[in-house]
Amino acid sequence: MNAPNLLKSLLVSLAGISLASGAPRPNIVFIVADDLGWMDTAVYGSKYYETPAIDALAQKGIRFTEAYSASPLCSPTRASLLTGQYPGRIRLTTPACHLPKVVLDPQVPKSAAPHQKAATPATRTRFPNDYLTYAEILRDQAGYATAFMGKWHLGHKPYLPEEQGFDLVVGGRHHPGPPPPGGFFAPWNIDTIPAHPKGTPIATAITDSALDFIDNHKDGPFLLNMWYYDVHAPFQTTQTFLDKYKAKVDPREKQDCPTMGGMIEIMDTNIARLVAKLEELDLRENTLIIFTSDNGGNMYNSVEGTPPTNNAPLRSGKGNAYEGGCRVPLIVSWPGKFKPAIDEQSLVSTIDWYPTLLDLLDIPAPAEQAIDGVSILPVLQGEALERETLFCHFPHYVKATFNLPNTWVRRGDWKLFRFYADNEDQSDRFELYNLRDDIGETNNLAEQKPELARELNQLITEHLAETEALVPIPNPNYRGDSHWQLSKDTRMVHGKDSIEITSTGKDPFLSTNRLPKGLKGDLILKGEIRSNAGPGSIHWATAKNPRFGPEHKVEYAFPQGEVFIPFEIPFSSDNPLTSLRIDPGSRKGQVTLRKLSLQTSDGAVIKQWLPTTK
Repeated sequence: MNAPNLLKSLLVSLAGISLASGAPRPNIVFIVADDLGWMDTAVYGSKYYETPAIDALAQKGIRFTEAYSASPLCSPTRASLLTGQYPGRIRLTTPACHLPKVVLDPQVPKSAAPHQKAATPATRTRFPNDYLTYAEILRDQAGYATAFMGKWHLGHKPYLPEEQGFDLVVGGRHHPGPPPPGGFFAPWNIDTIPAHPKGTPIATAITDSALDFIDNHKDGPFLLNMWYYDVHAPFQTTQTFLDKYKAKVDPREKQDCPTMGGMIEIMDTNIARLVAKLEELDLRENTLIIFTSDNGGNMYNSVEGTPPTNNAPLRSGKGNAYEGGCRVPLIVSWPGKFKPAIDEQSLVSTIDWYPTLLDLLDIPAPAEQAIDGVSILPVLQGEALERETLFCHFPHYVKATFNLPNTWVRRGDWKLFRFYADNEDQSDRFELYNLRDDIGETNNLAEQKPELARELNQLITEHLAETEALVPIPNPNYRGDSHWQLSKDTRMVHGKDSIEITSTGKDPFLSTNRLPKGLKGDLILKGEIRSNAGPGSIHWATAKNPRFGPEHKVEYAFPQGEVFIPFEIPFSSDNPLTSLRIDPGSRKGQVTLRKLSLQTSDGAVIKQWLPTTK
């Protein structure tokens, strides 16, 4: 027996088991969707997607309204589900497990690229086998038959579900999405998914295997991890569903992707098949069904000219640590035990399922393995949950989603972000939100409530120390990121916290081509100005229209006066931007700009321009 398996064997024996006398052990069906957002089902408020099977689970169960994934990206959340640990403790904080390079001991580099304020940690690229998962405990100590179906994305061989407590595996390899060559439709080059006719949805294929597994273990107990590939990229559906959703209109005017509508409905149809099989075998009242998602909905890809989904009223989405990236649907249904049709506001996370399943079966937690989650069994039984805080550590730049390396803590209604090295002097920047009043995270109260911000920041410090998480550091190679080019009628002076512009002619402007690749859609140029140079305008160029011109222009009456006045200039581009130009005035005068940034329409910061160049 190798060292990791020997250690796990020891942990299992130390855990022991003490099932309540005569208590039947429930079957457990754990359904995890991939990239399904908080607003992507009808029961959570979508007026566009149709999810009757998921809605029915909520009618016969408990719908959590403030449930979180441990990370805004998939692999870290999946590792946290299996262990009850925060991704920061596991040191698996990005979904890099499909890559060929094996990294088990990630470090924080001493420096980073000159345009990045922080040097950010590396991540593990494999979920190590020496962790003791809930599947191993349930199988080895409670006699459960165990099966894993669908997306694993936690490593190549030997880092596979077979090594982590699952006896039957269908799918379960390194692929970040459905296996090639067919994607969501057969065929697939993978020996763990039985062959199906060309064009069979992968959700149908793995559900076929799940139904066989239930049939073969109907005398129970069994654990079925049903981790669907849906609704991750590539974005594919049938023509029938495509036509159906093209004919629909969202009255909220938020969700409008027919392909995503079809993908969600295919998954929902197969969830209905699972429930029907349990009912057919008279197993439903002794089966606990858990339904959730690994992170928020995808808002950064484009499908036929529109994002796959919209998480409004939440801010941002998958790959970003604001609410849209981390708040997820969670439905828990066990008709024989838990009261139906309950809306629950307790603060819960994917880290909680490990201790909850052990608590449910009266199994002591293994003493040698840290558990960050808490059992939510009291909540499921109608009692209060004793939880003070919840954390998310996502210390990475994600260019596609405009995420900046951060850690957040939530306590009660309050949520504080620590953005690493993000101030002009590379000190940490903070954002504080009251989610009860501001679920969209639009009103940063950090400056208005400095004592509360300091108090919550201390909780972040203690959390990072206790979990021994890798933390970003200020990048000593940082050289600033202003990179403005000036017109001949403009002089610019970089001050400590501002850009001073002197307009000496009729056409003063400053422009930059240092913009994120692929940037398009509804945008906002935001900042503060002190000016006596009159009204101005902004212009933008695209690969399709590389010259500045009147078709890509917004005239703007910049505020005038002797004090700084905020301004916001919304504009929209159907094609990716290549350059942005600011005409801060139309006559001779003096202009000072500060706090200049480019944001998405939901407030996510895409670019901040610094006033100094080192």
